[in-house]
Amino acid sequence: MDYGAMDKIEAAKFTENKRVTVVGFQKSALDIAAQIAKNNGVKYPCTLVFRRVNWAGSEDLVKFTFKNLNRFSEMMIHKPGEGLIHWFLAILLSPLRWIFSKFVEWYLKWSYPLKKYNMVPDHSFLKQIYSCMFMVLPRGFYERVKEGSLILKKSRAFLGFYQNGLILDDTMSPRLETDIVIFATGYKSDEKISNIFTSIDLKKCIIGSSAPFYRECIHPRIPQLAILGYSESPATLFTFEMRSKWISHFLAGKFKLPPIIEMEENVRKWEENARRYSCENYKRACVAAQLQIYCNDQLCSDIGCNPRRKKWFFQELFSPYHPIDYANI
Repeated sequence: MDYGAMDKIEAAKFTENKRVTVVGFQKSALDIAAQIAKNNGVKYPCTLVFRRVNWAGSEDLVKFTFKNLNRFSEMMIHKPGEGLIHWFLAILLSPLRWIFSKFVEWYLKWSYPLKKYNMVPDHSFLKQIYSCMFMVLPRGFYERVKEGSLILKKSRAFLGFYQNGLILDDTMSPRLETDIVIFATGYKSDEKISNIFTSIDLKKCIIGSSAPFYRECIHPRIPQLAILGYSESPATLFTFEMRSKWISHFLAGKFKLPPIIEMEENVRKWEENARRYSCENYKRACVAAQLQIYCNDQLCSDIGCNPRRKKWFFQELFSPYHPIDYANI
């Protein structure tokens, strides 16, 4: 965040002719490391230190994935509170999810020298999508690795500093000489939200849950506060816009919230769903990535408008949804 607050010229001067280490392997880490490697070249290579490799691809792959996020693809996924028919369909169609995941993994291995640099993740592409950790790989990323301006270094943990750099949990080379360290390691969203409260009881309402908010907006025990932007998604503006419309209709008195016990039960079911698909990464679960249309259907039902926004049956089933589909709500 500190690096991002600089303008382009200031950031380039800050890292110019310096040995820079970027810690992390999410979008910000990849973008910053690639930018510094481009500016400094092979004389002062940038080192990217990470604990776990994640799948990353081109913008075209992201577009291809988005085109396959439709009502039919959502039939392959179990939903909170689903009926018997939807449960059976998810079981029946689940092999298609596996086929899609393996196809994308094969494409990424074919497109990039992942095996050459030991950058093949040990988890599936779908598991990463469910945890909202798929990112766009910066253009020319592996070309910079090949030329030596970007060094990839996997380590189990960052242990601390010494006079000339970093101490890593690495038996082969535990010490890494560096002048500047940029941490792109993210943050825990529930802790960020809880810090706005002084009350211990209100803090406890937020901490520890992967999905503490009803409709990802309002906590059942804190109905006077609405949070926009808590839910992660590949298309954040899409999901945030719908929730802002939901909140505006609520403030206008067009619908009422269910009883607290019903909202808490709904929140519990969503968290169980996140645990089912994201496993140990359930606290990062990206609801809107796998069930974006289903989430918006619930918001539309609350507001009192028709959740079916397409004109024709096949278009409704196989076409992706866009913000324009909800423009007149």
